[in-house]
Amino acid sequence: METATKSSGFQVTQLTAINVAKIVTIICLITLALIYGVNEERQVIYLCLHISYCIWWLLEQWLFSQRRQQLFTDKVGILTFIIVLLFVGVFYSLPGYLAFTNPNPISYLTVAITLPLYIFGSLINTGADVQKMVAKSKESGLVKDGIWRSVRHVNYLGDLMRYTSFSIIAGSWWAFLLPGVITLLYLQRINQKEEAMAAKYPDFAAYQQNSSRLLPWIW
Repeated sequence: METATKSSGFQVTQLTAINVAKIVTIICLITLALIYGVNEERQVIYLCLHISYCIWWLLEQWLFSQRRQQLFTDKVGILTFIIVLLFVGVFYSLPGYLAFTNPNPISYLTVAITLPLYIFGSLINTGADVQKMVAKSKESGLVKDGIWRSVRHVNYLGDLMRYTSFSIIAGSWWAFLLPGVITLLYLQRINQKEEAMAAKYPDFAAYQQNSSRLLPWIW
């Protein structure tokens, strides 16, 4: 993201922009419910999953205030702020729109796949974030045990599992545009983080040999 210049009169942190975007997502989903109505289980499940995730994102920062000091601290200007709102706030609502406009009844198999994927993805992502936050507060160095033992970017894995669950519940191939785009963003971040960690931690090379980047035992 671009950093706001001093000449700009509008400056917020990237985290603030994302927080506002999460609220926009909630508003978009509620608006869809008002426009199309909640007519069957697909819409109920989708609203519960996606809105609860957005609320948890905001609640996590209140419960763990250290997160606000570690995440997305760079300042951004009005243009980037608007882009974040459109991308994270509106585009992230795409599976919700597809869920509300899907006329087909949801199957038990879809529910059986979606709910565990969302639950475990959320647990993995939150557990990874909390472990790393505690390690940073204690200045413990490279985090390579616990939930980080086998996958070096396990927080991204959990997040992608969660967004994939939204796409599955939506019941449309177009919904997979969301996790697909997020995957591309994460791949770029992974490459940047790998280079940064290799330069910062002498034991990172050994950690690489005994772990996967994103998918356990695959890559």
